Amino acid sequence: MTAASEKKGVIHLLQEFSIPLILGVVAALVYANLNYETYEHLIHLQVSNWVLFGHDVTLHFLINDIFMVFFFGIAAKEITEAVLPGGDLNPPKKAINPLMGTLGGVVGPVGVYFLLTMYMSPDKVWYDAVANGWGIPTATDIALAWLIARIIFGNTHPAVNFLLLLAVADDAIGLGIIAVFYPDPAHMPEPIYLLYLTVPGMLVAWLLRKKKVQAWLPYILFGGTLSWLGFILAHLHPALALVPIVPFLPGPTRDTGLFVKADEADQEHAAEEAGQPVAVHHEHSPLHNFEHNLKLPVDLGLFFFGFANAGVAFSSISNVTWIVLISLLVGKTVGIFLFSWVAKLFGAPLPDRMDLRHLTVAGIVAGLGLTVALFVAGEAFQESHNIMHQGPAKMGAVFSAIAAFVAIVVARGIGIKRED
Repeated sequence: MTAASEKKGVIHLLQEFSIPLILGVVAALVYANLNYETYEHLIHLQVSNWVLFGHDVTLHFLINDIFMVFFFGIAAKEITEAVLPGGDLNPPKKAINPLMGTLGGVVGPVGVYFLLTMYMSPDKVWYDAVANGWGIPTATDIALAWLIARIIFGNTHPAVNFLLLLAVADDAIGLGIIAVFYPDPAHMPEPIYLLYLTVPGMLVAWLLRKKKVQAWLPYILFGGTLSWLGFILAHLHPALALVPIVPFLPGPTRDTGLFVKADEADQEHAAEEAGQPVAVHHEHSPLHNFEHNLKLPVDLGLFFFGFANAGVAFSSISNVTWIVLISLLVGKTVGIFLFSWVAKLFGAPLPDRMDLRHLTVAGIVAGLGLTVALFVAGEAFQESHNIMHQGPAKMGAVFSAIAAFVAIVVARGIGIKRED
């Protein structure tokens, strides 16, 4: 094996198992428990004296409000490709079931959260303070859920796309919950800016497509920038700015498949290891090139996302920790299963090759709240009357990582085998 192929193999391994993200989470936990004050100072350190649309330009802002735009953009690319002819969500009516699952993945954990809060409440003051965190278990950590789904089901199984669409949709709902129910008193939502800037950004992307522009950069630079400005001025989370733009990027004339089937790195690496000439052919559409050019820096950059969001002191454990954890593990699983099952009964089928066993495991994987739940916890518990619950809630989000192990064990127990 050549040095170049060894290097590619290492990079592929890092990407395949989301190692940068996992290392970032571990580094944050270690640093925060050694010296929490220094950790907080570092991630909120101002890297510029500028104030950008009312936001200090800190490391946390650069990571969560700018870098993560591209992560959500790549997730939007995967969903866009899945609805192309031949994709697992084509025709679009196939998306009805995962979207119903998304609804269950919000209603289920919220219901469990309120029930547990009511049951564990020592008094009304405690209940009122803790109940405000109901939005924490609504979101799924896309990166880790995507990783675990691929480990369990295999890279090309439709259950992976099902879970990806569900995760992106419920993260969008989670960020919407932040905007509506946990607004910054100094920056109340002004959705009119979406009409002023994000919609024109979509129009720009549409015009570029009509003109058959075959480079992805103009779509992102012009349409994406306008959309980002619309989100941030509307005081909505700008991480979703590319979600309404990416679907306008011209895709392949036929479905090239997702994950391994469309992953040049996989095929090139396998050919090199076998001593065969590399001859990978793809339709290099703007949609494909967008992911191909950005996926490596985004995958590696997830280290910083994990580091900036997962720093929690282990001393912060209380009943709130278990409320958040159980809401994620039980509420997500039950909610997703019930809503998708009912949708199936009413004529909205699960994707091909996906049955109720896969649905059960997908629900468990969706309980991986981790970094996104950490993000929501930081917004839900920041008032003086409930700030003491922020640390325990974040610990519940961190502990939700056990959903990965539970899902793997359950999958093996009910006979689900990885398909490639």
